[in-house]
Amino acid sequence: MGGARSWWGWGDEAGALSGGEADALVGRVAAFFPGQDFADHAPPSPEDLPVAPSRVRVPGSLAHLVSAGVVDRLSHSRGKAFRDVVRNLHGDTAHVVDLVARPGSEREVVDVLDWCGREGIAVVPYGGGSSVVGGVEPRFEGPAVSLDLGRLDRVLEVDEVSRAARIQAGVYGPHLEDRLRPYGLTLRHFPQSFEFSTLGGWLATRAGGHFATLYTHIDDLTESMRVVTPVGVSESRRLPGSGAGPSPDRLFLGSEGTLGVITEAWLRLRERPRWKAGASVAFPDFDGAVAATRAIAQAGLHPANCRLLDSTEALLNAGTPVGGGVLVLGFESAHHPVGGLLDQALGHVREYGGTPLGDAAHSDAAPDGAAAAWRSSFLRMPYQRDVLARRGMIVETFETACTWDRFPALHHAVVSAAREALEWACGGGGVVTCRFTHVYPDGPAPYYGVYAPGRWGSTVAQWDEVKAAVSEALIGAGGGITHHHAVGRDHRPWYDRQRPDPFAAALRGAKAALDPAGILNPGVLVG
Repeated sequence: MGGARSWWGWGDEAGALSGGEADALVGRVAAFFPGQDFADHAPPSPEDLPVAPSRVRVPGSLAHLVSAGVVDRLSHSRGKAFRDVVRNLHGDTAHVVDLVARPGSEREVVDVLDWCGREGIAVVPYGGGSSVVGGVEPRFEGPAVSLDLGRLDRVLEVDEVSRAARIQAGVYGPHLEDRLRPYGLTLRHFPQSFEFSTLGGWLATRAGGHFATLYTHIDDLTESMRVVTPVGVSESRRLPGSGAGPSPDRLFLGSEGTLGVITEAWLRLRERPRWKAGASVAFPDFDGAVAATRAIAQAGLHPANCRLLDSTEALLNAGTPVGGGVLVLGFESAHHPVGGLLDQALGHVREYGGTPLGDAAHSDAAPDGAAAAWRSSFLRMPYQRDVLARRGMIVETFETACTWDRFPALHHAVVSAAREALEWACGGGGVVTCRFTHVYPDGPAPYYGVYAPGRWGSTVAQWDEVKAAVSEALIGAGGGITHHHAVGRDHRPWYDRQRPDPFAAALRGAKAALDPAGILNPGVLVG
C-alpha cells in the first residue's frame, strides 16, 4: 500500500488519479455522454460531518485495542462499492460503527467477542474493507464494533516440503507475497483488490483470484483454517483431501463473518513461475469469441489467463477497436516452457475466426499492447470509478456465472434489463459492457460494467434501480447472484431465492449454534 488510505473512496491517496489523468478520463467519457454535467464534487472533510457519539462503553482491559476516532469509524463503516463512495461524497453518516477494535492476538479476538456477546454489541469483521456488496456496513439498529485484524499479519510457518504456509488472517496481499518471496514460493492469488484486501477477507468471501481456470477461488488453495466463534475455536486438520463427512472448512469459507472470525489458515503454495507465454486474439463477432473461449476451457489446457472482453470493453479499457471482442490468453509454469500450450490454444481460436494481435510472447517478455493496456486499466478501474462518481456518473459492475448452454439467453436478458433500466432511471444513453473473468469447462463467469449519466444527488437511487432490474434478470435466466463478490447485504434478496430451502434452514441452525447471541455481522447471509 502506497500511503494514507482514502476514507471515502478506493485505495490510498497516493494511488488516486492525478489532475491530468482525471481530466483525460473525463474527456474520453464526455465523448460518449456529451450532455452530461461533469462538475466535480469534492469529498467533504470527515471532521465536519455529523457523526453520532459512540454508544459503547469499553472495559478498561480492552481500551488499548479500540479507537473511537471519527475518521477511523467512518472509514470502517462502508465498503468500496459505487453506492458506498457516493454516500460518502454526500456526507451521509447513517449507520456508523461505534468503535474500531484492533486485536493483536487470537486471545484478544476471543476477549472482544466475549465482551460483545455479554453486552449484545454487534461485531462486523472488516478484512481490508474492500467489500462491494455491503458486507462491512452496520446496516441495522443498535451498537456495532468493527473488528480489524490488520495487526495479525504474519506468516507463522512455511512448510517447504508440502509447499504450504500458516498465515494470519489480517495480512494484506502485497505483504503476504513479500514474506513468501524469499522461499521462491507464492500464493498466486491476485484479486483486483489484492493491494487493499486481506487473507481473512478472501477466505470469508470465497474470493476469486489470478487464475481464470482451474484454481479460480481461494477455496482451491485452502488446506485448513482456524476460526474463533462465540462458542469456541474451530481448527480443521491439515490434509490434502478428506472424505470424512461435510468439510469443516467449507462451513466457514464464504461465511462472511456471520459464523466466526477467521484468525489463520494453512494455504497451498506454488513455486514462482519461470516460463510465461501470452497473446491477445481479436474476433470479428462476439458469438465466435464466446465459442472459442469455450473450446479452450474444455480442452484441458488450463490457461492462467483466459479473459474475454467484448468490443466495448476492449475499446474503453484496452484501447483496442475490434468487431466482436478480444480474448486475452496467458500461460505460466515454474517447471516447463508453456509456448506449446499457447500454440494449441491459438489453434483453437483460429477455428472460430480469431486473429492474434501482434506476436505471441513465448517468454517472460512484457505482454502485448492490448493485454498490457487492459491489465493497467483493470488495476486502475476503481480509482477511475471514483473520479467519475464525483462528477455524477454511474459506474458500477455486476457479475455472475452460468452454464455455457444458458449464456446466450442470460447475456441477452441481462443486457436488455440493464439498458431498459438505464432508459427509465437515467433517461437513456448508458453503456453496458461484458467480459469473462473466469471460465470453466461447463460455463463462464460474465462480468458486466455499466457507464451511465446520472443526476448529482440521485445516483445512488438510480443505480439501485438498475441493480435490482439486472439482479432479477440474472436469477430469472438461471445465473447466480454472484460469482466472487460475495452476498453481503446488497445481494441478500436474490441469494435467499437462489439457495435451497433445506440449506437455508441448516445455515440458520449453524448460526444459532455458533453465534447464539446473534452478534456476528447481523443481516448477512441469514436474518
